[in-house]
Amino acid sequence: MQVQSKTVVITGAGRGIGRSLASQFAQRGANLALLDLNAADLAESRALCEAHGVEARCYPADVSAEQQVIGAMDAIVHDFGRFDVIVNNAGIVNDSLLIKVKDGVVSDRMSLRQWQAVVDVNLTGVFLCGREAAAHMVKFGAGGVIINISSISRHGNIGQTNYAATKAGVAAMTVVWAKELARYGIRAGAIAPGFTNTEILSGMRPEVLQKVIAPVPLRRLGDPAEIAHAALFIVENDFFTGRCIDLDGGLRL
Repeated sequence: MQVQSKTVVITGAGRGIGRSLASQFAQRGANLALLDLNAADLAESRALCEAHGVEARCYPADVSAEQQVIGAMDAIVHDFGRFDVIVNNAGIVNDSLLIKVKDGVVSDRMSLRQWQAVVDVNLTGVFLCGREAAAHMVKFGAGGVIINISSISRHGNIGQTNYAATKAGVAAMTVVWAKELARYGIRAGAIAPGFTNTEILSGMRPEVLQKVIAPVPLRRLGDPAEIAHAALFIVENDFFTGRCIDLDGGLRL
């Protein structure tokens, strides 16, 4: 699929990887439908895209809320007439050990609230957006591409029971959708970033950041633009579907 003049939906587009995705697609001539909860962040991403001479619109929405997702997708179709690609990027972290033990006594547990908050956004949000996008793409009758942002944490990372579970689920859903939707000309792919230079990591103390980078063979963080480049590859390569690209600098968890 050629990106030029296509309409691309990006969730979590207000900052970080989502903003980089939006910018990279705009540079290739795609029009952007930008979803996020933070309207101010969305406005900044929109301006960045419009600087490349494309159309970009903002849709404040909570991806974990079914009616908001349905409303946003309907609004995108109304405004653009159709869309061709969706990148399910929106996600949160709320890390904790499963249990904390001190002197042989359990002192704390990962709360149900911590578990559910991450599941709602990272897994249910991808499900809802993917479902609605697929339904519209079938109606358009011209195929499309669904890209889900997973993580290398899907392999299991200490302190991330909730996050790892959701990102493993995202990768699994990608395979299922690739098999189910191929008959409609819809492809599905996933990207699993390693440690990436976003706002979350940039706020770390230098000594902590060095510990994060140390196990990475390339000895650096990933750049959001490199994640966006992988998304462009998935869109533009019509034989790619049902696979997850690990983009982690060689790190293996």
